[in-house]
Amino acid sequence: MTTTVYTGFPARGWRAKTRALAPPLAVAAGAGVCCVAVWLGDPTTPGGPLPVCPTKALLGIDCPGCGGLRMAYSLLHGDIPAALHYNAVSFVVVLLFVWSTAGWAVGRLRGRPVNSWLHWRWTPLAFAVVFVVWFVVRNLPFAPFTGLYV
Repeated sequence: MTTTVYTGFPARGWRAKTRALAPPLAVAAGAGVCCVAVWLGDPTTPGGPLPVCPTKALLGIDCPGCGGLRMAYSLLHGDIPAALHYNAVSFVVVLLFVWSTAGWAVGRLRGRPVNSWLHWRWTPLAFAVVFVVWFVVRNLPFAPFTGLYV
């Protein structure tokens, strides 16, 4: 039996609401498990159980995701300035992920999609440009860009 996610009708009753919210809640639970692993692993301490970025280890340069685990750890501890220092782009991606997951959940409850940043026409191009610019800028070997090394 196949069911359409966006039927055009809101989810009514606790069973329909539970069925509608199950996938977004599963994603949130997976993110929660990852957050617990980062919290317990403490990536700010060298030599911990969490892996080192392969790009940094093999090539000696910061990839766009370098510092992401430390950013998440700082964010979990409420240290926003440290989170932004470790990886400002990943910080924004986390905010966009929360926004899109919330929009997905609300859309499933309403029975119709909710527009989010994922539906914007220029999202793929903007994401690619930010990704490449961040990769280049954080590896420039002169001030003020050396402050972006992690």
